[in-house]
Amino acid sequence: MSLKDQITDDMKSAMRAKEAERLSTIRMLLAAIKQKEVDERITLDDTAVIAIVDKLIKQRKDSITAFQQGGRTDLADKETAEVKVLERYLPQRLSADEIAAEVQAIVAELGASGPGDMGKVMGAVKARLAGKADMGQVSAAVKQALSR
Repeated sequence: MSLKDQITDDMKSAMRAKEAERLSTIRMLLAAIKQKEVDERITLDDTAVIAIVDKLIKQRKDSITAFQQGGRTDLADKETAEVKVLERYLPQRLSADEIAAEVQAIVAELGASGPGDMGKVMGAVKARLAGKADMGQVSAAVKQALSR
């Protein structure tokens, strides 16, 4: 079963269970997937769906920060609940140690050294770790590896 099919099934079960908040989050996710498919005239695979989920989670986390700074805890709580629903569709994330090990291996493979090779290393890391790791953590690990 593809990830998109699983999301659709979860939407149906949320409808049956009358879980309004979960249902609205899943519908928002399906709308984003459908929008991407229509815009690019393609059918998304699991990797592309995971990228959309990652993007939506990042947007929610940015909103949470803004709402907390503005004193709107009610809206921050709503966004936090959406993040929890969306995170169910991501694969198991790598730990910080696993990310550092992968980055070290890629740096060694590419023979990269110094901050000037950041773009080259990030391109290879994104290809290998897409959907498996938070890219903010990956970027920090690459900076640390290249500064040695």
